[in-house]
Amino acid sequence: MRSIQRRLSLGLISVMVVVGVVLAQTSLWLFEAGLQRYLEAGLRNDSENLLVALVRGPDGLQLHENRLSPAYQRPFSGHYFRIDFSDKHWRSRSLWDQDLPRLAEAGIKGNLQLGPEGQQLLVLREDYKRFGQSISISVAQDYTPVRESFRLMRQIGLVLGLAALMLVLILQRVTVRRALRPLETARNQIAQLQQGQRSQLDTQVPLELEPLVAQINHLLAHTEDSLKRSRNALGNLGHALKTPMAVLMSVASSEQLKDHPELSKLLLDHLAQVQQRLNRELNRARLAGETLPGALFDCEQELPGLLATLTMIHGEHLDLSYHGTPGLQLPWDREDMLELLGNLLDNACKWADADIRVSISETPHSYVLAVEDDGPGIPETQRAQVFSRGTRLDEQIDGHGLGLGIVRDIVEVWGGVLQLQESELGGLKALIELPRRQV
Repeated sequence: MRSIQRRLSLGLISVMVVVGVVLAQTSLWLFEAGLQRYLEAGLRNDSENLLVALVRGPDGLQLHENRLSPAYQRPFSGHYFRIDFSDKHWRSRSLWDQDLPRLAEAGIKGNLQLGPEGQQLLVLREDYKRFGQSISISVAQDYTPVRESFRLMRQIGLVLGLAALMLVLILQRVTVRRALRPLETARNQIAQLQQGQRSQLDTQVPLELEPLVAQINHLLAHTEDSLKRSRNALGNLGHALKTPMAVLMSVASSEQLKDHPELSKLLLDHLAQVQQRLNRELNRARLAGETLPGALFDCEQELPGLLATLTMIHGEHLDLSYHGTPGLQLPWDREDMLELLGNLLDNACKWADADIRVSISETPHSYVLAVEDDGPGIPETQRAQVFSRGTRLDEQIDGHGLGLGIVRDIVEVWGGVLQLQESELGGLKALIELPRRQV
């Protein structure tokens, strides 16, 4: 969820910065262009006033002083003109000892400097015809104050823009957190669901999430109902078969088959295998109990019951012990872990002389499960064979040869590694390494 907030924040920041820069530059350009047009209109008006101030005198053209603006009389006032005609030119007194540059052609040009103070001039040249003579009038205005005001306004705008950006980002972060809070709540509830702490998701969610939550709750209810029906069906089947099994066992050992000892022995052996398998499945169904769907495997709570059940099945002469980190909880489904460890321990119980040891530990990147026994073990050249379903290295040991094959399939689905090694107890050691995953 934090990654979503981070991506949304970064995306909004990027968009706002790009849009803000484009808008700021466009606004400044438009403002400067509009200001320049305004100044240009004023200069053109001054140029036309100077043209009107040219009158015919005794010696030809002369400039009517009374029609001139007082700004043209004050030195370096910021308003200047230059009039060129024939081989003469006049300039305003405001230029003092400076000369106004004459533009090569009619038009306007900025950033021309004048005087010791380095005034930035905006110069406009216009060409006219007056009393039959060609006249060129250049008027200029110092727009340094305007540029300074413009620069100050740009700095203030930048500060205000950054402040507005920070405010928008803070409001955006608060808004995104509030908008994603239902998703964070749903994520926490799903994590609780995976840990077996709840069986349904809360239905008090925003309208957009209602269909998703409803579908998840429907699926959870359907899964839980299917599990209950499967366990009940398994229990009913086991109880229903007990009586026929007892009858068949009685018939196989009856006086009627005394003349056929081989047939009697064959029937008794197979019926014993069926009864043993049936008892195992019934014990597992009873051990599973009424768990929540997706409940995780709590080692300290689940292993004692599993070990007690296996001791009851295989005999009290076996010593089954567990060694592991206190409070360790494996992030996989409880039923799958019972299937995995049950098969490994069942196989160890068949071969062990007395000692069976289960150890579960965790590393920064994985969980390590080990089941060891003090039995005869398996030669290294034959260890690969026992992973095949139905393969048994000793036909005298009860079983169907499915256990390690099932274990291997479960480990492969979880992306783990299963290895058979020599145990310190003298027998076989089944070592499983399962990578960590997010709950």
